Amino acid sequence: MHPGSIPGEASNSSFSFDGLAHTSRNEFAICRRLLPFPVVSPLLLDPAFPTSCDILRLTVRCVLKAGRPAIKTLGHDTGRYGATDMMDYTAARTKMVDNQIRTTDVTSHSVLSACLAVPREAFVPPQLKPLAYIDEDLLVAAAENGVPGRYLMEASPLAKLLQLAAITKDDLVLEIGCATGYVSALLSSLAGSVVAVESDEALASRATETLANLGYDNVAVVTGPLEQGYAAEAPYDVIFVNGSIELLPEALLSQLREGGRLVAVVGYGNAARARLYVKADGVTSYTEYFNASVKPLPGFRKHAEFVF
Repeated sequence: MHPGSIPGEASNSSFSFDGLAHTSRNEFAICRRLLPFPVVSPLLLDPAFPTSCDILRLTVRCVLKAGRPAIKTLGHDTGRYGATDMMDYTAARTKMVDNQIRTTDVTSHSVLSACLAVPREAFVPPQLKPLAYIDEDLLVAAAENGVPGRYLMEASPLAKLLQLAAITKDDLVLEIGCATGYVSALLSSLAGSVVAVESDEALASRATETLANLGYDNVAVVTGPLEQGYAAEAPYDVIFVNGSIELLPEALLSQLREGGRLVAVVGYGNAARARLYVKADGVTSYTEYFNASVKPLPGFRKHAEFVF
């Protein structure tokens, strides 16, 4: 979420079912008019989901930030709850581009076209499909065994990072941390070919299946440690790090082609900065461009140092 988008809202929030405040009567009334009951009612019966007030309040937040949601009866998707999906995702995608991406200085025609074309809802868990286009990071894999949760990045910082990479159809791109494959699909639309590395085998399998089903056939998903990249197909014209990191390993920089670019968010929280690394004459240097509070990737923490 962007600072100032809603008074009182934090700038580094993500969608969560915990910690939402109570819904006011006015918010409840708004949501009864705006949110289709067939979408909401099955969720209310599932104990793993938040209370009705939490869902309604979240919907009000989306309405206030993005305008009336695009909803109409489509009858094309029945999820695990047996409810017909009534969202007009094409219209929601257009609203996302117009209200979240264009308004944050993203002007690249290729990036805007990719964001308009790739179905973001296909890359989130079924229960989050109606929320796929809100301006929040969406959890796609819970934290486990000390490994941080994995998220689908919020649209605005993602689009700004893609614009910074200046990807063309002549580029071979390495993506670090593909998760469910949404960014891989965007890169597929921008680049000639994409190698997407994922450390979580379940996420890699899901990304492979979704990308294949949607026809993104110039993407190869491989499994391995994110911090090691994928040297077998190096060198790359562009390396895109899909999340924030504390330390950029030399292994990734060594996989850049001469004249290649690497885009990463270095640091954590609101102080993190988007960097563009460029290799020239065998030397890699970087320029910082903007603050970007995005979720961290596993494997890029600095080792603890002994202090006297």
